[in-house]
Amino acid sequence: MRSSKSIKDSLIESLTHSEDVILKELHTKEKRIEALYIKTISDEKIFHQKILIPFYEIKESLPFLAYLESLPSINPFENIAKTLEELLRGMTILFYLDAVFLLDSKVDRNNSVLDTTVETTIQGPQSGFSESLPTNIGLIRQRYPEPSLQVESTTVGKISKTKVMIIHDSKLANPDTLKKIKDFLSRIDVQMFETGEQLLDLIKKSNRALVPIMLVTERPDRVVVNIAAGKIILLVSGSPFAVVLPTVMKDFMASMEDIYQTFWVTKFLQLLRYIGFFTSLVLPGLYVAITSYNPELFRVQLALSIAGSRTGVPYPSFIEVTIMLIMMEMLTEASIRLPKAIGPTATTVGGLILGQAATEAGLVSNIMIIITSTVAISNFVVPVNAFSFTLRIMKYIVLALATIFGLVGVVVGLMIIIAYMVKLDSFGTPFLTLVQSKPNKE
Repeated sequence: MRSSKSIKDSLIESLTHSEDVILKELHTKEKRIEALYIKTISDEKIFHQKILIPFYEIKESLPFLAYLESLPSINPFENIAKTLEELLRGMTILFYLDAVFLLDSKVDRNNSVLDTTVETTIQGPQSGFSESLPTNIGLIRQRYPEPSLQVESTTVGKISKTKVMIIHDSKLANPDTLKKIKDFLSRIDVQMFETGEQLLDLIKKSNRALVPIMLVTERPDRVVVNIAAGKIILLVSGSPFAVVLPTVMKDFMASMEDIYQTFWVTKFLQLLRYIGFFTSLVLPGLYVAITSYNPELFRVQLALSIAGSRTGVPYPSFIEVTIMLIMMEMLTEASIRLPKAIGPTATTVGGLILGQAATEAGLVSNIMIIITSTVAISNFVVPVNAFSFTLRIMKYIVLALATIFGLVGVVVGLMIIIAYMVKLDSFGTPFLTLVQSKPNKE
């Protein structure tokens, strides 16, 4: 039979060094007890009421042992593997008089969090992160009960001294990437640091960056999927969002519904997103290039239909497209700023009235209303808002080149955007890569 000290040493050795792993020692003249637990998934009130208070009230060691053995919430020790598994699910391990006990102190963090509001899904978990660091770490621990999950902390902000937690699987995360992230956090020079989204502005050359290279998410299930893929997670105190690093393009085009749907449904939805991305990026420039430079690419009936709809429009196609796209951008921004009760109604009615009135006044053609609606819908197919906002800017690059060079400008614009993405990297991982590099095994 192994001693309690050897069992304790084995458990501590199996766990990586994490700030939420607590080894607490209580002692009086007559007795001594040690407790090992993970505070982010354990209820310390249970330990205080059932162990700490009776420990000091019961003077003798043997009566306290009898008290422990009589508690309904106490389970006996079976083996190291079972004990480690229970510890990672919120149990408290007690070491007393060379005996080992398991105290049921699990806490359900899902009762203290709100539903997701930004990244909604039809199927799967609906809980999102809160503004409490222990709650957020507990949500991750409950979904990822592995001893290799490591939690470290640092502070960012000269005045705010905001606590930032670095979470990763020590067996899967790339140590070079982890070192780059820690170095980046240590170099941040800012007075007030409030939320993980600030990292998008603080990263090197961020003021000129077009494509985000950090994924900000509010979903614990997305976080644990990325941890299992070897990525590093940053949690900021006071923020209900987590930052996933490193991030590649396929992460921005992925939704959590992909793992909750059947195989062919998932592939179809992924294809739909890329079609929407390409449509939103190219369609405005393609419309200008064909109508202004190469109308012969259309069938005769379609070319005559487009030309007839533009008969009363007093300016070139690129001005028509620009006006409608700017109006759509303002409607989108208004829908974000307006109160939730009237936002959808106001923007829907506003869009319908503006579109109908602009067509009747001869300011835009009927086909332009269809183009604008298609671009707006395609833009919202992209599941991550940060990348969706980038796409809203990218299409103006293609539109400007198409206005000057026609179809050649559309091709050149696509090549420039692809070349720019090829140049990007997220902490050593190329932005357009499909598989993240794994740590070297020696």
